[in-house]
Amino acid sequence: MSSVLPSATRVVSGMRATGRLHLGHYHGVLKNWARLQNEYDCFFFVADWHALTTHYEDPGVIAESVRDMVIDWLAAGVDFQSATLFVQSDVPQHAELHLLLSMITPLGWLERVPTFKDQQEKLRERDLATYGFLGYPLLQSADILAYRAAFVPVGEDQVAHIELCREVARRFNYLYGREAGFLEKAEEALRIMGRKAAKAYKDLREAYLERGEKEALETARALVERQANMTLGDKERLFGYLEGHGRLILTEPQALLTPQSRMPGLDGQKMSKSYGNTIGLREDPDEVAKKIKTMPTDPARKRRTDPGNPDLCPVWPFHEIYSSEDVKAWVRNGCTTAGIGCLQCKQPVIDAVNAELAPIRERAHELERDGARVRTILAEGARRAREAADETLEDVRRAMGLAWE
Repeated sequence: MSSVLPSATRVVSGMRATGRLHLGHYHGVLKNWARLQNEYDCFFFVADWHALTTHYEDPGVIAESVRDMVIDWLAAGVDFQSATLFVQSDVPQHAELHLLLSMITPLGWLERVPTFKDQQEKLRERDLATYGFLGYPLLQSADILAYRAAFVPVGEDQVAHIELCREVARRFNYLYGREAGFLEKAEEALRIMGRKAAKAYKDLREAYLERGEKEALETARALVERQANMTLGDKERLFGYLEGHGRLILTEPQALLTPQSRMPGLDGQKMSKSYGNTIGLREDPDEVAKKIKTMPTDPARKRRTDPGNPDLCPVWPFHEIYSSEDVKAWVRNGCTTAGIGCLQCKQPVIDAVNAELAPIRERAHELERDGARVRTILAEGARRAREAADETLEDVRRAMGLAWE
């Protein structure tokens, strides 16, 4: 029997295959991944199957995007030696678990995911009346549950997807986690803990089940994990007993809320390829300068001698990200008094952005020249991911009566 315990510090996150990345991706996702890889056991994957849910009629874009995206990950500081990097479709266990979970997931759960109707409205020009589009939150759940992840880094808009994932795991455990003699085995595991620890466990279980105290649940889990004289199987039974059902087979992940990216686009909107307002991570320095120099500014500054208001200027948020307090004070004073022109205001931003991108560009160009290296990294990552996911699938198959001899 495999165990859910080793995944207690595991993080899983994916990114749809969209091609080369920009500063919005860097500040919104990649910097966070580079931090998490040093704190957790991280699995980061290119979600090429997810890309098919909205771009199934143009798969060539997806195939071309995978390598470019991974090069940008590596160039931005995501380390294949610290995290497992792979392509979703190279790990068929995701698809198998998705299929098996589809057998038990009520249709209504998928239809009520908030982003389902939102995306249908935003992408009305596409034919999204497919199961793939309806079922992508369940595939996302399989991506996470296959690795028994403890945490999933998401923004506020994705929390509903994590809640669906938790509900699916809870339903699976309720249906299939009831082994014969479970209650007797759980009571025996409590005796192994000793009288004092067992009483603390029971009090915490009661506080959670009867009064809904989530802190009691976490404290009880920590108490179980500290038991050095207990088998993994007994620990799993006590984890399951805490929530009133059988042995835990799938782990309910927690949303790890990511800091909201403050990186705006060149026009003040969210930075997005669809808006044509991006600065790519591999953008040429001269092109970066050209894009920033042509950014719109405070419309009140029609002439060089007109004073402006930085708070109404799309360039100011760039200063808030890239400029020191002294530079920001210089900009605010110079703008409001017409002491500096807009091009002077933009130059510190140009210099700072190019300084940030210089090492990323250099690493990306090295990787572009060594295509075999990227393929090797992804192949090794897929191998490790398949091994980890197979531990989960082994238990799932057995629980669902599919492990026959």
